[in-house]
Amino acid sequence: MFRQAFATPSRALRSAPRLTCGQVARPRPVQRAPAAWSLRTAQPVASRWYSDAKETAAEGEKSNDKESSRDPPAAAESDALAELKKSLEAKEAEARDWKDKCMRTVADFRNLQDRTQRDVKSAREFAIQKFAKDLVESVDNLDRALTMVPAEKLASKDEASKDLVNLYDGLKMTESILMQTLSKHGLERLNPEGEKFNPNEHEATFMAPQPDKENNLVFHVQQKGFKLNGRVLRAAKVGVVKNA
Repeated sequence: MFRQAFATPSRALRSAPRLTCGQVARPRPVQRAPAAWSLRTAQPVASRWYSDAKETAAEGEKSNDKESSRDPPAAAESDALAELKKSLEAKEAEARDWKDKCMRTVADFRNLQDRTQRDVKSAREFAIQKFAKDLVESVDNLDRALTMVPAEKLASKDEASKDLVNLYDGLKMTESILMQTLSKHGLERLNPEGEKFNPNEHEATFMAPQPDKENNLVFHVQQKGFKLNGRVLRAAKVGVVKNA
């Protein structure tokens, strides 16, 4: 455009008619430069091209913004899906944690119930343990009194031993009623004579050889034992066979 602006006056001069010798040249009015001689038109093409590139880039960005506003990208969808998955996994872990805590609580409560029932039952069954320990001493004295009566006196029919036999029968009946009453409350007497020695129920006070008997056999009961509801209240003191 700059070259065209300079070429236009030169072509005008060439196209003007030449003057003859007799003709007087009239001054021509000064023509103003065309509007193309503005600073804006005189700028190089490169600056104009750069501005067009900027406008093109801006238009591209606007179009991309419009497209992005119309259709959300797949990356945003994947991020939202990942967040949902993380939230779901956290909730599932929390639910498992609470379920485990509830199950443990239920198990502890059931164990507590069973333990409480056992304690109540044990307290009910062995509430008279201390009283029974004191009572077995009286039962032992009654048993000793019965064993002190000689067997030949009980077998005789004379008048002299009749009172002794009546006394023995009365004591024997009293002992029988007493033992029946104690057995109702879970107290039973142990008389292990002739049985195998059991260290959980018997206490060996001495050992002696007995050729006609087996080893570890109880051949003598020094003191009878007692059980309260299956629990050994007092071990029986016995003599055990020990053959060399």
